Amino acid sequence: MRTDFDPAEMSRNEFYRLLTATVVPRPIAWVSTTSADGTHNLAPHSFFTIASVAPPVVQFSSVGRKDTLRNVEATGQFVVNLAPEGLFEQINDTGTDFPHGVSEFEAAGIASEPSLRVKPPRVAASPVALECEVHSTLRIGDGTVVFGRVLHAVVSQDVLVDGHPEISRLKPLSRLGKDEWAAVAGVREISRIRHADWSGPAGDR
Repeated sequence: MRTDFDPAEMSRNEFYRLLTATVVPRPIAWVSTTSADGTHNLAPHSFFTIASVAPPVVQFSSVGRKDTLRNVEATGQFVVNLAPEGLFEQINDTGTDFPHGVSEFEAAGIASEPSLRVKPPRVAASPVALECEVHSTLRIGDGTVVFGRVLHAVVSQDVLVDGHPEISRLKPLSRLGKDEWAAVAGVREISRIRHADWSGPAGDR
């Protein structure tokens, strides 16, 4: 037995709550930007993923016209900072609807550090930062997808194992539905099967 949901018969917010409760977990881009007048902004965006590897391009969506999007359009630069479990409350603080012109770095007491290739600063306590320049933007309905070419990446040595970021050390947060967040737990590993090694469906092996 299933329940049907028709977006044409639901309000925008009703279907938003359904989408964000079912497209889970969603990684968080903790995006830092700088306005044209030099104010630093920091906000979490949970519509976030990789768009391309060569060239390296990441993407996030801004629902509505927020300071992050305005700054990106004005300056063409941003930084994606990893949202780690240890900064849970600070990340949530930066989602507050502060008035335009207020720096979340200052309001939430978050330390920053200079970036190498772009003007927006990095979050000093975040273990990973991707410094980006805008590749392109795409308006879809009430959202704008921002594609950013990664110019430079930095990773804390504390989260590297044999030169590779280790998930148990990164401890990234993800967003779920409602006011729910999740930490990484119960990690499983499985190798992808080559066709030459195929021995039938998993249920028959």
